[in-house]
Amino acid sequence: MELKAGKEADCSTESKSKTERWCWRLLLLLTLSLLAAMVSLTLVQYFKHWKSSRGSGHHGAIVPKYSEALQISMQFFDAQKSGKLVDNPIPWRGDSGLQDGSEEDLDLSKGLYDAGDLIKFGFPMAFTATVLSWAILEYGDRMKAVKQLDHAHDSLKWITDYLINAHPSPNVLYVQVGDPELDHRCWQRPEVMTEKRPLIQINTSFPGTDVAAETAAAMASASLVFRKINSSYSKLLLTHAEQLFSFADTYRGAYSVSIPQVQIYYNSTGYGDELLWAATWLYHATKDPTYFKYATEQNGPAFANWGSPSWFSWDDKHAATQVLMSRISFFGTKDMSSAENIDLQEYRETAEVFMCSLLPDSPMATSSRTSSGLIWVIKWNCLQYAVASAFLAILYSDYMLTSKTEMLYCDGKSYNPVDLRKFAISQADYVLGENPMRMSYLVGYGSSYPQYVHHRGASIPVDAETGCSDGFKWLDSPNPNPNVAVGALVGGPFMNETYIDSRNNSMQGEPSTYNSALIVALLSGLVTTSPVAKSFS
Repeated sequence: MELKAGKEADCSTESKSKTERWCWRLLLLLTLSLLAAMVSLTLVQYFKHWKSSRGSGHHGAIVPKYSEALQISMQFFDAQKSGKLVDNPIPWRGDSGLQDGSEEDLDLSKGLYDAGDLIKFGFPMAFTATVLSWAILEYGDRMKAVKQLDHAHDSLKWITDYLINAHPSPNVLYVQVGDPELDHRCWQRPEVMTEKRPLIQINTSFPGTDVAAETAAAMASASLVFRKINSSYSKLLLTHAEQLFSFADTYRGAYSVSIPQVQIYYNSTGYGDELLWAATWLYHATKDPTYFKYATEQNGPAFANWGSPSWFSWDDKHAATQVLMSRISFFGTKDMSSAENIDLQEYRETAEVFMCSLLPDSPMATSSRTSSGLIWVIKWNCLQYAVASAFLAILYSDYMLTSKTEMLYCDGKSYNPVDLRKFAISQADYVLGENPMRMSYLVGYGSSYPQYVHHRGASIPVDAETGCSDGFKWLDSPNPNPNVAVGALVGGPFMNETYIDSRNNSMQGEPSTYNSALIVALLSGLVTTSPVAKSFS
């Protein structure tokens, strides 16, 4: 029957209890219908805008604060470069690490120093490359709109050049340059470091499935980035990726078991997630169905943790793999078996559970957040988890918008892509200063940011003459860093949302390259709007 406005008048007159209940139910129904119509209209407007943007090559309006923050974030990659620098924009940095790898007749001079120290850790460096590649593949057009795409390409290639040289034969990968114990006995600028720089490798006798698979993921994703820019380089990257994946899968074992000394700094909690992560990237890069089958029916049940999402980080790629596999679910794949299709849905359903946990008013909302709403998991480098989660949320939101998927259902409550974007914005804005400390955790952004970042190069004047141990006077100096590590994303606040700005507080005050990759990825997603490509190729 057609509902008419006249029924509403009856509800304002006296009637028996049964009639009143019927009227209130009718009003509730009308209200819900109106809300649904408003949501649908909002989404239709988004879809129309994105469709026209895709056809015209235009984007939504540039968000100035995210554009500025993205430009700032990119600079930390330059601050972390090792090797012979080209067009160096950082006045307090110079050439360094030029002899790295020479003891094995390798050129490992490039790559990035990991954090505030001078070690090249292969595991998190490869992760940095994978995330940066993913950001470029999804949001390269947005980076280009704010003139940051070339910078991103340059930073990525500086890492992949190193990774190529670190893989001199199919079953050998050098995973570390430098000795953390020796390095931490010194406080020096990288340009004048004097400690020995030993190399660590994995091989068939000392396997490292996790780091080999992560490096395969980095190479495969980067091969997609450079496919239309430098086809020969892209093919070289893909060759290395396939060799490394075969090595990782054939000789299984955690690198932190094979090489116990790495446990102190980058201990791996397992390698199943990296195998799935690498296989998924190789599927995107090659369209070879064997990689898809590997990540679904062959190894998904054992390694994917379906139904039990976990936090995305340099060590745990489950949530990211679930989102990356969901991309295939959103945009389709051909010749999929029924078993593969079921497993693909498992990935997507687990990704949705993760998304539901992030939304603050969801019935499934995680309690791992501060009172101001920042995702907070552990006290060491807490911002990694908040920023990584926000990046996955903006990706999933954009997948929904591009595929015209209107709703996400969370235990009986429905949400739309805009809700996920709002969550991502809340995390980015917290990082940029909308927090109880009223400070930006991104160095160089805003008027208030950390002045005592735990970083050797930033803390020592360029003209200072220091040896290994006497440089510690700069670590203990009461003065702010003489060089600003622009773009550094520090570890972040405690659970009570306080931050101690002290150079000796590495728990909160040490930046890292993988933090930078994640904040670059997030800001690239927020700087403007446009549809994501349905295929990377």
